[in-house]
Amino acid sequence: MEFEVFNPNNKAVDQLPIIYGFNNGGSPGFMYAQLIAEDGTALGSHLCSSEGFMYRDLGIVKGSRPDRHEGFRAHYPDGYRMDFVPHDKVENHAGLNEAFRLNALMPDEAETPA
Repeated sequence: MEFEVFNPNNKAVDQLPIIYGFNNGGSPGFMYAQLIAEDGTALGSHLCSSEGFMYRDLGIVKGSRPDRHEGFRAHYPDGYRMDFVPHDKVENHAGLNEAFRLNALMPDEAETPA
């Protein structure tokens, strides 16, 4: 399965920022798939019946969910690459956990002045 890459400036792919999709748990038939940029920005979610459906439902797989990629391109107009972290790897995934740390430092939307 090939993951989506948006690379309008032909940079080295390993230099592009990553958008992580991950399985944030749940129960069979009701699993919570989420997207987070490596800078900590939450980029969406989806309820899935199994982890196997998350790759396409989140837009990780090349050619899937072009509607989601409009938002990804707005966030990272110079390019990005997609990655997926299965539930059993979330706790020890360095890149994803750094994104979580950065997200925790962001102000809550409710607390942001208008």
